Amino acid sequence: MRSENTMTRRESIKKLLRLWSGLSLGASAIVAWQGIKTARAFADPGSFLVDGVGRTEGYSVKALARKTFDAVGGMEKFVSKGDVVAIKPNISWARAPQLAATTNPEVLAAVVELCQEAGAKKVRIVDHTIHEAKRCFAITGAGMAAKNTGADLVHPRSSLMRDMKMGGNRLDVWPVFTPVVEADALINLPVAKSHGLSRLTLGMKNWIGAVGGRRNALHQDIHQTIVDLAHFFKPDVTLIDATRVMVRNGPSGGSPSDVIVMNRLILSNDPVAAYDRAARLFDLDPENVGFIKIGREQELGIYDTAISKQLE
Repeated sequence: MRSENTMTRRESIKKLLRLWSGLSLGASAIVAWQGIKTARAFADPGSFLVDGVGRTEGYSVKALARKTFDAVGGMEKFVSKGDVVAIKPNISWARAPQLAATTNPEVLAAVVELCQEAGAKKVRIVDHTIHEAKRCFAITGAGMAAKNTGADLVHPRSSLMRDMKMGGNRLDVWPVFTPVVEADALINLPVAKSHGLSRLTLGMKNWIGAVGGRRNALHQDIHQTIVDLAHFFKPDVTLIDATRVMVRNGPSGGSPSDVIVMNRLILSNDPVAAYDRAARLFDLDPENVGFIKIGREQELGIYDTAISKQLE
């Protein structure tokens, strides 16, 4: 099950948000929430990394997702009966799933169903998209995934943004998409792809879709900025979708020639370890990817140097 500390932090911010909504504080009100900033050593039996690979013959995304979570005790390890769950995919671009610019809708649907089986009261799919939200929901397949599973697909709007104290090295106060942080359980579900500025888009970069404001400014000193975001949001678990990987011309791509099918899912409660493993899919040393290196140095997590589990 989730740690008591994690549950306490989630409850605290929900209480703060309820207090905010009940008071006439004006648009400048700030909700403060400090995420954990201590590294989890792999000697801790609660830490894990699972790299699941689907076989070509008989492979299904749903089966691979279930097998990957089962390797660490099932979705029940992160979601309790009656929880409200927020899943943060990357569905920012109005691109068809086969172009790998967005999270595979089959992976998204599989994770929603696992949350429901674990007893979730409500599952919300949340992303502050770059392209117009309705087009993104339709073209990426996220809308159909929500319809087929009964999940709530939250439309980003200004009324759901709140200024929050991040306390980062670069980011201090920034508007946050509240459904992401008010949930009982938070699952980061990024797609692995290349990025022209940060080299890769993985879980840390995914959090830019969890905030509002002048997001173009977040690309200044981008590596430190996205580490600040990762420290703030601190999900219960990260599942990196590498079923189809955009290996060039990211983040939006647009050509099937940019994509390699890998049939892979990477699961970890240590985000740096997950990104380390994903970087190697691109033949990159994590020391040469700024946000991964900074994340390790600033105790967001550690590289995958010890415990891991390979599935096939």
